[in-house]
Amino acid sequence: MLKIVAKNRLKEGSKDAVLALLDEMIARTREEVGCIKYELYERVGEPNLLVFIEEWESKESLDAHMNSEHFKRLIPQVGEYKEANDPVEVYRLIK
Repeated sequence: MLKIVAKNRLKEGSKDAVLALLDEMIARTREEVGCIKYELYERVGEPNLLVFIEEWESKESLDAHMNSEHFKRLIPQVGEYKEANDPVEVYRLIK
């Protein structure tokens, strides 16, 4: 199992536009084979920092997600509203 932590630091005033884009991303991703959990959080006290915490059955299911039509279409649009590009962290369950 893989756990993903993907931070999105948004430009001031762009949160509503990003959330509108992410509504489709979240709904479609949760239907994907191999998606265990796909949740969006905001940091307490820092509402322009949105964080996806994801769980995937395998690297293959994560790769399929990243090659999906909705990922390839929506993530670049979200990127237009980002203030910074934080690295995506990938963790593998060991126990």
